[in-house]
Amino acid sequence: MGDRLSWDDLRVVKAIGEYGSLAAAAASLGVNNSTMFRRLSQIEDALKVVLFDRRRSGYIATHAGTEVIALARNIELEIIGVSTRISDREAGHAGDLRITTSDSLAYNLIVPIVAAFRTESPGIRVEVLIANNPFNLARGESDIAIRATSEPPENLFGRKVATIAWAMYGRRYDGYEEHHDGKEAVSRHWTSYSGSLSRLRAAKWIEQAVPFENIVYRSDSVVSIAAAIEAGIGIGYLPCMLGDINKNLKRLGNVEPDLSDELWVLTHPDIRRSGRVYAFTVFCNEAIAKQRSLIEGEVPR
Repeated sequence: MGDRLSWDDLRVVKAIGEYGSLAAAAASLGVNNSTMFRRLSQIEDALKVVLFDRRRSGYIATHAGTEVIALARNIELEIIGVSTRISDREAGHAGDLRITTSDSLAYNLIVPIVAAFRTESPGIRVEVLIANNPFNLARGESDIAIRATSEPPENLFGRKVATIAWAMYGRRYDGYEEHHDGKEAVSRHWTSYSGSLSRLRAAKWIEQAVPFENIVYRSDSVVSIAAAIEAGIGIGYLPCMLGDINKNLKRLGNVEPDLSDELWVLTHPDIRRSGRVYAFTVFCNEAIAKQRSLIEGEVPR
């Protein structure tokens, strides 16, 4: 029977059985009488059985018709049950949520936000995917992307939530002066960025301004560069939100506006109204707004 009946066919039989009239059943499904008559004939031909006795008083289900109507009602209940469970899960913000971001953003920004979010929505299981290259949200590789970029993809939905400030940092106990001229700075040992992070404005500035032999450490991880500066390998540029919270580092200059980047929270338009995606996006945007002074380098000197 499953090979010969679709849910639309079952809806036709169920409507006729419940209303006992072709006209009333047709009206309930939004079709005309001739369409309903033709559909019923096709269904009976496919099953090779009569489902209704046609009488003056109306359409009366045969034994076979009663079984098909019962099947239709059971399937309808299953559909309603599944739909309700899915809606309840979404309304209750339950399920899996995948977030892609960079290591520097995850380190002291995203993970604490996730922790706070889960206290309000404990039914959501979060997976944070660390990558400097963007995931394809259209293919479902991630639900939300939190990125430092000045050119967010046009096919994604989201907004800029802050400006990421950058400044020069050194190890606190190395005796570096907090302010010095550019010539003195470039003569020191430097750390810089490689791989996918070589596109950073800070990396481009270092490569152009600092002699090649003075760049003694490169990495495709911002957190790795912070660790290298802390270890005394060399000075370098870091996002202020990472450098300012490390008690073993100190700024060696002012915020460099030319090196700044934009912070975006992005998702795909098709899922932006999904319960858990929408809930986290709103929560994340509000949480980031509270930390904007740190992200934008506005800390007491």
